[in-house]
Amino acid sequence: MSNKVLTPFNLISVPIMLLGLILIVIRFWKGIGAITNLTQDVPWGLWIGFDVVTGVAFAGGAYVLTFMVYILNMHKYHSIVRITVLNGFLAYVFYAGALLLDLGRPWNVINPIIGNNFGTSSVLFLVAWHFLLYMLAQLIEFSPAVAEWLGAKRARKILSGMTIGAVIFGITLSMLHQSGLGALYMMAKDKIHPLWYNEFIPILFFVSSIFAGLSMVIFEGSISHKVFYNQTSENTLKANDDIVHGLSKVCAGAMFAYFFLQFLVFIHGQHWDLLNTPYGYWYLLEMLGFVLLPMLLFFYSYRRRNLLLIKVASIMTIIGVILNRLNVTVIGFKTDMDVRYVPSWMEIVVTLAVIFTEIWIFRWVVRRMPVLRESPSWVKEQ
Repeated sequence: MSNKVLTPFNLISVPIMLLGLILIVIRFWKGIGAITNLTQDVPWGLWIGFDVVTGVAFAGGAYVLTFMVYILNMHKYHSIVRITVLNGFLAYVFYAGALLLDLGRPWNVINPIIGNNFGTSSVLFLVAWHFLLYMLAQLIEFSPAVAEWLGAKRARKILSGMTIGAVIFGITLSMLHQSGLGALYMMAKDKIHPLWYNEFIPILFFVSSIFAGLSMVIFEGSISHKVFYNQTSENTLKANDDIVHGLSKVCAGAMFAYFFLQFLVFIHGQHWDLLNTPYGYWYLLEMLGFVLLPMLLFFYSYRRRNLLLIKVASIMTIIGVILNRLNVTVIGFKTDMDVRYVPSWMEIVVTLAVIFTEIWIFRWVVRRMPVLRESPSWVKEQ
């Protein structure tokens, strides 16, 4: 038993979670300025740029996979729908929680939802409702697994019947708020570096969420395959390689569309003179090193059926998405300021604490509920 408790992950995550809890208490006790480097000039920092904007992109695997399985009838991916939806639901819950940390007056979180001070035509109003309703849709999508765990046969039958409606509703909402997060930054034309600002940010955010989410599915799937091996059904284990190869093909296609769009945007913007600058080199690193290269790797590894290269490509893609979102929200934001925003070590610790807490709950659920393993035998009788 001690070997299971004293694992490297537990030994690293528990102290960070405890320290993060202490810092969160200090944040609510003494105010947001007590642990962050946020200012009136830069009110949105790491907690928005990474926890929310980046995290939501990685949670995009849920709407992409449910679309593939329930709308396109690609049933070979059905075995990983539940674990992907669970991950997406937990991600949204925790990133919504991160919003409370980021608000100087967290009790005002109700304002965007009711349209107070912003109005019902504001992008923030739409994003707030998309978040709220999409979390509800994902909860309904995952609820049959909870009912199976509890042995609630009647509830499971009712909830299962609601799944397809929740999926269609959730896909629509997710597509809207993935692009809606990008639309928030369209109002910051004078604040974002020209290499990352354009009028197509909403579309680029949406397209990138497709391969961001699926790359996270591949990455997490390779870990879950080992950690939850005893929890995984035999059919899922057998189909794993075929699933990963199929996802790599979709990633390659989505990344090609994204890279082509970015190329068109760059040509249209006529920013050639900015390439021979430090920010230009950074932009080229993002586009060539973490979009074009992993795209080619996905395509090559799919053709060669090379699982290792697919996993490498997924990691590179994840890094590239993090770079892009942080370039828009933090690194390329207000580059002309004399004193640039750099997140404090306490902001980083709280972010890690949020991620580790999510992983702990994810692990608890997977080990107890029929997420990867087969559903109870009575389900087939319904």
